Amino acid sequence: MDIRSDAFAFFDACETGQGWAACKQFCTADASFSAQADALSSVDTLQAYTDWMTGIVAVMPDARYEMLAFGVVEERDAIAAAAIFHATHTEEGGPVPPTGKSVSSDYCYFIKLKDGKIAHLTKIWNDGHALRAAGWA
Repeated sequence: MDIRSDAFAFFDACETGQGWAACKQFCTADASFSAQADALSSVDTLQAYTDWMTGIVAVMPDARYEMLAFGVVEERDAIAAAAIFHATHTEEGGPVPPTGKSVSSDYCYFIKLKDGKIAHLTKIWNDGHALRAAGWA
């Protein structure tokens, strides 16, 4: 098993809106999630977060990420990733009708591993900035 490849495959599946069905193979069954972001205040499982991302990609179908850094921290049994999320709100289903506004939002993931699987993901993200750019706040 290649932890780096598996974690990157998880990242790609999550960020492209493939949801828990595609992500769960890389995670523990009870994988947790945390973020100090109001938009994600009710999300505490990795399954719920990956499904939330599916919803984001549905209303922003041009969603893509730009990877800035991705590395395994072996002595901590962890992975750190930094990226920029780019998307435009063009489809119905968001908190407001489509705004046509684009977002470029920096974020980081800290991923904790257990027995080679993702056990916890912390997202570090300025949701207020992203929501204002999308015209959602």
